Amino acid sequence: MRIVFFGSPTDAVHSLKSLISAGHDVAAVYSRPDKRSGRGRTTTPTPVAAFALEHGIPVLTPASLRGNKEEESHLASLDADAFVVVAYGRILPADILRIPRLGVINIHPSLLPLYRGPSPVVTAILDGCDETGVTVMLLDEGMDTGPILAQSDPVQLTGQERGVELQARLFEEGAAMLGGVLDRLDSGSLKPKPQDHSKAVVTRLIQRSDGEIDWSVSTTQIERMIRAYDPWPGTFTSWKGKGLKILEAVIGDESYLQAGKVAVREGRLLVGTGSGALEIRRIQLEGRQAVTAAEFLRGQPGFEAAMLGS
Repeated sequence: MRIVFFGSPTDAVHSLKSLISAGHDVAAVYSRPDKRSGRGRTTTPTPVAAFALEHGIPVLTPASLRGNKEEESHLASLDADAFVVVAYGRILPADILRIPRLGVINIHPSLLPLYRGPSPVVTAILDGCDETGVTVMLLDEGMDTGPILAQSDPVQLTGQERGVELQARLFEEGAAMLGGVLDRLDSGSLKPKPQDHSKAVVTRLIQRSDGEIDWSVSTTQIERMIRAYDPWPGTFTSWKGKGLKILEAVIGDESYLQAGKVAVREGRLLVGTGSGALEIRRIQLEGRQAVTAAEFLRGQPGFEAAMLGS
């Protein structure tokens, strides 16, 4: 099958690799533009673009596809049977969605119609879900509203998952499903199933400010934030005018501690919340390396009894 692939981050590389391994003809890869990074401000391609170039696949990185007639014409000229979209980071306009004969196939890391939108993994952790999963779907003009082609079995959650790890796990699952979906779609044996829109839950785009801790909320909510917002935007507070990242924590067993107040008890670093205390395991002060709580306390003896977030 002839395919055009759209994707950008490392999590999308699994799907591109699976298409190549299955013998599909990947005519082109579309990815986000190269980023400038490092002291020399050198340009770096996305992980998907780098992988495609290593395999001799043409890579295109337009800033936008909306209203881009030149790219639309180029996509049509590739005569692809299907487009596959995995964490591309750009919206495909309606005219482009209509180009391939089999449609535009997308891997979405939730069991749709639950958790449509840009932040399904983060939101599942924040909500304390017992399970989640992966959907392979056809894109339409809505936000993850297209018909379902296949869904994974529910992926059980332990309550210890971090955002970066769970997202990688779900996209790997989606990549494993992709080949079978394409084969059945091409043979005509797979009938797309419309979503039940009455059961839809839509997630919102996460902002950096979401990672700032309000110590008056529950310990459970803050602990979920720390796991959900890994790696971005991270979970942070302030101390003496400097940023303080909370990298790892568990729910403490203290019945009461003033919200935002630091205490050290039996070597444990605790911070009060609206419902008890959070036990900090790893922490990073602005301008310093990440360290364990014990290392931090040795280097910052004045931290005990501090008030955070002020």
